Amino acid sequence: MNKLQNYIAGKWITGDGEGQLLFNAVTGEPIAAASTKGLDFAAMVEYGKKIGNPALRKMTFHERGRMLRALATHLLERKEKFYQLSYRTGATKADSWIDIEGGIGNLFSNASLRRKFPDLSYCTDGEPIVLGKAGTFIGHHILVPKEGVAIHINAFNFPVWGMLEKCAVNWLAGMPAIVKPATITSYLTEVVVKEIIASKILPEGALQVICGNAGDLLDHVTSQDVVTFTGSATTGLKLKSHPKILSESVPFNMEADSLNCIVLGSDVEPGSAEWDIFIKEVRKEMTVKAGQKCTAIRRIFAPENKMEAVWKAIAASLSQTTIGNPLNEKVRMGSLAGESQRLEVKGQIQKLLASSQIVYGSLDSVEVMDADAKKGAFISPLLLKNEKPFTNNETHEVEAFGPVSTIMPYKNLEEAIQLSKKGKGSLCSSIVTADDNIATEYTIGAATYHGRILILNAECAKESTGHGSPLPMLVHGGPGRAGGGEEMGGVRGIKHYMQMVAIQGSPTTITAITKTFQQNAKGINSAIHPFKKYYEELNIGDQVVTGKRIITSEDIDRFADLSGDHFYAHIKETDFSDTMFEQQVAHGYFIMSAAAGLFVESFEKNPVLLNYGIDELRFTKPVYPGTEMYVRFTCKEKIPQDKKMIKNAEDFKRGDDIEKGIVKWLVEMFDDADEVIGVATILTMVRRKEES
Repeated sequence: MNKLQNYIAGKWITGDGEGQLLFNAVTGEPIAAASTKGLDFAAMVEYGKKIGNPALRKMTFHERGRMLRALATHLLERKEKFYQLSYRTGATKADSWIDIEGGIGNLFSNASLRRKFPDLSYCTDGEPIVLGKAGTFIGHHILVPKEGVAIHINAFNFPVWGMLEKCAVNWLAGMPAIVKPATITSYLTEVVVKEIIASKILPEGALQVICGNAGDLLDHVTSQDVVTFTGSATTGLKLKSHPKILSESVPFNMEADSLNCIVLGSDVEPGSAEWDIFIKEVRKEMTVKAGQKCTAIRRIFAPENKMEAVWKAIAASLSQTTIGNPLNEKVRMGSLAGESQRLEVKGQIQKLLASSQIVYGSLDSVEVMDADAKKGAFISPLLLKNEKPFTNNETHEVEAFGPVSTIMPYKNLEEAIQLSKKGKGSLCSSIVTADDNIATEYTIGAATYHGRILILNAECAKESTGHGSPLPMLVHGGPGRAGGGEEMGGVRGIKHYMQMVAIQGSPTTITAITKTFQQNAKGINSAIHPFKKYYEELNIGDQVVTGKRIITSEDIDRFADLSGDHFYAHIKETDFSDTMFEQQVAHGYFIMSAAAGLFVESFEKNPVLLNYGIDELRFTKPVYPGTEMYVRFTCKEKIPQDKKMIKNAEDFKRGDDIEKGIVKWLVEMFDDADEVIGVATILTMVRRKEES
């Protein structure tokens, strides 16, 4: 019997003893054994902290992001190996795609997030705060990677996605991971980890995995560690209450299975596009992964006058689902993850039947294709009906983690909102409606009890990723029963693995720490104009104070004619009584253009390739004819850009082959009283010296 290995402290180790037998969910045959007996969990945590953490902390966000991209590419090239093993979990090709390529997609998505961060190992959070009247004392917030390990205790239903969607975030943040996949499907996780380790893309210590019992792993955590859990609310609460988690104030993120719901809007009629969308969404969420998703639809709410039509339509749709061996191309729903899971699901269904009745499917039999229904962990999709959802509470309290959903009636939208909340917190809710007023009322009314709300209609259905699909750029989690945590969420997710620190000091000192120029900091005056410097030659704080220019009434008139902007305030003949202005005022965009004329070095070619845009442009004081303006122009921040792959001649013409970076410049515009008349951040694309 093949025995799974654990990757600990840089070595693949087999646990002692016979271990737990793992079975092919489709055939019932034993395929491996898993054991962590005899492993030194304390050494594992220490190795992650002493070896993996320093290596990742030294890397910048951009280096970590490129690392994720390289790893994603590496795994994508080997995905077929993972698919072949995934079928043994009972997953169809479509199910496996969510798990395997969805997980790899998380690596790609988080890799692209590097552009939201500086080319440093740490970053700022939010805006600086002026703490003194003279502007010489300011505050800011920075985020630095925690010095511990991220421990991920994952569920059985997504052995690849569950690992990669979490690890992608902690790696980008600069923390190593210890992954404990659910034992029942850990044989797939093990194979993926072996490919990751063999690639040598990650620094040593960035990833360790245990295939089996977690032992005393949590006894060794400290405040610098982060623990995440995906699975049942009962198990999550037990882990969250661990003495070390409590005494050390260890950040703990729980994403628990929840009683997610979908609502059919009262405006939707049989035969309409939204009707078909609703039926299709329910069937998909009941049958994908055989209903073994933490985001699957467990509760269905329909207007009471359409109840019968809805459940009959769902039943007819479910009857077209072919169940059986995932290797058969005709099969659309595979098995549960194992016999133990089938027994548990049936036990939960019995509890639901205390107040509901089956309107589609069978608890005791299922017709399968190319498989043995008794040897494999197969179960029929089951649609239940609860006629009294406000008094029969089992539906709102009991979850059967399989292809099981219950349909219930509601009288009006207020009732639908109340029923959605009876699940006591969920990861996701959906409403299908073509009426934006209904969508708005439901969303605002139900939002406090759901982590994500999908509004489906004919306009977005084609591109919709669906009710049950968490996305890396959106928060995944939910209140109450759903665990009260958050994961992913783009930049938000990164912060879970970093320590926020408030810093205070002079603008010059805060500039030195954050590597972003702060207003009122000391600039660096150079004999060489900043526009003549290559990307790597520029220093944060490089500064030019320009000559002066008088703004005339003729300038304003010409700009109005050139731009077509003849707003009354720019016309000198205007009666300015009862306005905010004393006389003809210059266009804000003219002042910005005049500022560019003062700070742009344009006499010869230079490393500046183009103007990339303007951020945070503000006009703070009216500029009247006769005003003499000047500009203080400072290098504020530098953001590297990766060289793009050249695929054709058009790419070459666009300059995709040029080594370059984006430079942000602080533009402060002053009048002859040295008062600020405008502030902006402009972005330029600047060539790197090695490409010259």
